[in-house]
Amino acid sequence: MPAQIGIGLFILPISNIQKENFLGSFLMVVAMATFAVEDSVIKIVSSVLPVGQILFLLGVGGALTFAGMSLILRKEILSYGVFTGPMHFRVVSEVIGRVFYSSALALTPLASSTMILQATPLVVVVGAAVLFKEKISALRWAAVLLGFFGVLIIVDPSSDSFSFLSILAVLGMLGFAGRDLASRAAPKSLNIFTLGVHGFMSIALSGIVLNLYHNEPIIWPDSHSWLYLLLGVFLGTIGYSALISAMRIGEVSAITPFRYSRIIFGVAIGIFFLGESITLTAALGCGLIVLSSFIVLHPSGRNRRKIFP
Repeated sequence: MPAQIGIGLFILPISNIQKENFLGSFLMVVAMATFAVEDSVIKIVSSVLPVGQILFLLGVGGALTFAGMSLILRKEILSYGVFTGPMHFRVVSEVIGRVFYSSALALTPLASSTMILQATPLVVVVGAAVLFKEKISALRWAAVLLGFFGVLIIVDPSSDSFSFLSILAVLGMLGFAGRDLASRAAPKSLNIFTLGVHGFMSIALSGIVLNLYHNEPIIWPDSHSWLYLLLGVFLGTIGYSALISAMRIGEVSAITPFRYSRIIFGVAIGIFFLGESITLTAALGCGLIVLSSFIVLHPSGRNRRKIFP
């Protein structure tokens, strides 16, 4: 029987899949909030340290954090599951996403990069439909497309704030979408600690790739930079845990649109802390994105097949 939630004198039946969708959506919002702050950390520190070095330090710090937590909780972090196809694809996608998106953060406004990143849900939902044969209702398709239309309004290629360097953020977005799909397809035997260590080592690898490509010098961080880097590791660990958990709960088509919440956090940080600005059309786009997130949770009246039965 479905679970029930009492509201005043009324009892509302809530199915298991609806409960999982709500939980997954909440975790996705938590992940997006922490990632938005982490983005601002990378942007701030990139003024004194090479981006490749920042990624390397964040990746090593996050991997050590997950490894330490696994030892304390006595969880396995080494498994044959990391040598599967989805995990190999996850590494490649993570490297592509981090290299290009972090470069975009350093070279373009935070708000602009965050806006472009919001196309990720559309790519993920389409990938889930094609690769995993997940059934997606017309209502959810409409909600996702509405959010994507909101992103296009915000980006506004004709505006002065748009830069062709934004293509870096587009490539990063595609990489992150591939990572999320690979996380969904990863063996269920892999726990969050294994995925965390694996993912953050991929981030460290991204830093090495960037350093080698740009031939950047190694700079010892000052005390303020170390504080920012420690904050980045802390936020990245929380965000990564929430993201992995969200992508393995409920339906991809119901949960991924809540990635749009990142634009709210990112734009707010850009305006209030980095001195960036937002236009009226951008505000309209944000409204459409938020609206799409609420529409997608509208009860469908029937359960849809999950990727993991």
